[in-house]
Amino acid sequence: MTIPGPHPSPPRDLARRSLPTRITNQSWLRFHDARHPALYWGRDPPRPSPSRFDAPSGEYGVLYVGANERATFIETFGWEVGTRRVDVVQLRARGLARIDVGRPLVLVDLTGAGLARLGADARLFAGDYDVARQWALAFFRHRSAPDGIYYPSRHDPERASAAIFDRAEQDLTAVGLGTLADPIHAALLRDLLATYRFGLGRP
Repeated sequence: MTIPGPHPSPPRDLARRSLPTRITNQSWLRFHDARHPALYWGRDPPRPSPSRFDAPSGEYGVLYVGANERATFIETFGWEVGTRRVDVVQLRARGLARIDVGRPLVLVDLTGAGLARLGADARLFAGDYDVARQWALAFFRHRSAPDGIYYPSRHDPERASAAIFDRAEQDLTAVGLGTLADPIHAALLRDLLATYRFGLGRP
């Protein structure tokens, strides 16, 4: 059995193809640095280290969100493989926000059969970042002007995440929901810790 190498770059004719899309007006969730606004596109200040679908050379900004609490939690606190613990200090440092949309967003759908039609596979959202950024730029420049990318969470493929391009910036509104350390979220925190078998450290 041949071990797959790096994911291929976007095909030359991608700009002429029809992209598989998901049109949705759902709200999203996001954990963010509590010192900064929830709507952060990787600019002002620049992201400390580029993320998976960031622009290769600053062509656009990206907002990363989750479709539900579990997707948002595991992508934020479990991004490092093997992590099985979170502490209260970390929880307090991350604000939880709901991201509402003012119009339906058109997202390139990487969760179904469209992935194969594009000539892509799961390495696109779980492998090398440089190749993923090439694809993201190709999607951004596509004649259909999609609003972002809809893809499975790397750490929990049953959950969906999205990378929203800044062309949709004026259509999004953030609603602050506090932090997971707040008493109002005690039941949610218990559910998340139990789901992913995380321990909780206290000061």
